[in-house]
Amino acid sequence: MGETKTLDVKLRGDLEIVMTRSFDAPLELVWEVHTKPEHLKKWWARGHEADITEHDFRPGGKWRIVEHGDNGEEWAFRGEIREIVPLELIVQTFEFEGMPGHISVERLVFEYKDGKTVLTGTSTFANKEDRDGMVASGMEGGANESYQALDAYLKTLA
Repeated sequence: MGETKTLDVKLRGDLEIVMTRSFDAPLELVWEVHTKPEHLKKWWARGHEADITEHDFRPGGKWRIVEHGDNGEEWAFRGEIREIVPLELIVQTFEFEGMPGHISVERLVFEYKDGKTVLTGTSTFANKEDRDGMVASGMEGGANESYQALDAYLKTLA
């Protein structure tokens, strides 16, 4: 598999967005920074300050992250953990509180290949309008910024 230092985003069918990114870090470390709040607050919000106001990492547990913008703006996101397979899979819901009711299901698959950890995230939406609305919101740029922040953060932990 070739190196994917940028986020690869594809639409699949009418309901899904598939994002793939590789990281020059061990699988265990990439898993840890996705599952512990002290790490999530360092990269999840695209380099902005973030508060992890809820993080109950178990099936049925809830999560909530508030991102703080440079000019005092706040964006809050929340969801529920549905499935965890350690070092392999996290399935959770995702909802932007600014647009309540538009809930997607995220399936994050972690794989170690050729000395890199490959993360594939598939977001499944309830309908095509929600999926297309997410694409139009600039989601790709935001996700790419978060993964760039994650890449930089991982280097500080090596």
